[in-house]
Amino acid sequence: MKAEPAPDLTGPAAIEVSDLAKTFRIPEHRVDTLKERAVHPFRRNEFRELKALDGVSFEVGDGEFFGVIGRNGSGKSTLLKILASIYGADAGSVRVAGRIAAFIELGVGFDMEMSARQNIVLTGVLLGLSRQRAEELVPAVIEFAELEEFAELKVKNYSAGMLVRLAFSSMIKVDADVLLVDEILAVGDAAFQQKCETVFEDLRRIGKTIVLVTHDMGLVERFCDRAMLIDDGRIDRIGDTDEVTKAYLRVNFRGKDGRPGAQPKAEDGAHSAFVAESWIDYEDGERVVDVERGRPFRLNMVIEATEPIRSPIFTFVVTGGSGVAAFSFGRRLNQTPGLPDDMAAGDRLLVSAPVENRLVPGRYFVNAYAYRNNAIRDIGMEVLHAIDFSVFGTNRLPGVVSLVDEVEITESGSGDGPNGDPEA
Repeated sequence: MKAEPAPDLTGPAAIEVSDLAKTFRIPEHRVDTLKERAVHPFRRNEFRELKALDGVSFEVGDGEFFGVIGRNGSGKSTLLKILASIYGADAGSVRVAGRIAAFIELGVGFDMEMSARQNIVLTGVLLGLSRQRAEELVPAVIEFAELEEFAELKVKNYSAGMLVRLAFSSMIKVDADVLLVDEILAVGDAAFQQKCETVFEDLRRIGKTIVLVTHDMGLVERFCDRAMLIDDGRIDRIGDTDEVTKAYLRVNFRGKDGRPGAQPKAEDGAHSAFVAESWIDYEDGERVVDVERGRPFRLNMVIEATEPIRSPIFTFVVTGGSGVAAFSFGRRLNQTPGLPDDMAAGDRLLVSAPVENRLVPGRYFVNAYAYRNNAIRDIGMEVLHAIDFSVFGTNRLPGVVSLVDEVEITESGSGDGPNGDPEA
């Protein structure tokens, strides 16, 4: 739940981006040594173009907490660097109202030969503060970053976590109008991450404009008023955080060719039958590789007999990534109306099971078994990982299934018994 209501976004925009484009030229061959240049003095280097951003347009309202999400290589970090004036755009325009503070890459903007104290002053001056004001901020930055013992140490000797604390602390203490934050926060330790989240809550409450690039959908849903999904350099969608994060997870878990497809055929581990085909689909028949948390789906397997099987029993066990069984289901063929009691060699049966889907996000595997002669001691087929799939979603909790939809908290009476009666 967000700490405060979303700001009014009907006023003037703090950030306006119009038809932004950025392309990088990447050399096909790297020449790193003088020897290589001497041996091949006339070799022409060929380049390929990588279109990082293609016609990106959006606005961020004054006081809005705006999330930018997308897969690796989608263009979101390039966008943030253009907003911070680290990169120049090939086309389009960017307008940002007010002073910008950027927390984009580890160590960017720091002089590694200078101390933390000197770098704080340098950062403040570069962001438009007077030298006197920047020097006044040094104690507060050092204290927040918990670097009192290392204030005079050159930052080239800092660990990654110390650099994160210094960079983040410098950014938030300069009192900028617009904050640009990349996912580099993941480098910090757990205690400092919690500290940063508390700062986010405070900044959101006082109406700072923040653009957050992250892969953490929990952060997006907790803090952001709106979110934008970028895919292959273009905006996929902008809007409600819940819808955009779900769209991101669908994009992130789709097949390599961009389309969901059937699961690969599993190898059989026994001689009487095998899994000829397996797949997952939704209630509308759409085949998928991975499923959305809370959305019902159906497990499907085609079992083919390689020899006669008398009175088969089909059993399926769904396990989590740790090997813990989440649930299981099964069916006896002789209890299925309209079908014979036995399977002949070459017979194929489609076994389908609707799943209500109370699985928590994570990786799951379906192991398939067929038993002969109506007895679970007589195994005729064992196929491990006949289907493997992921449940995608946010707010991952321990366990494999979620059985509680809502938790209620109410005031309790002063007594220990029912209705506050200590004698009850």
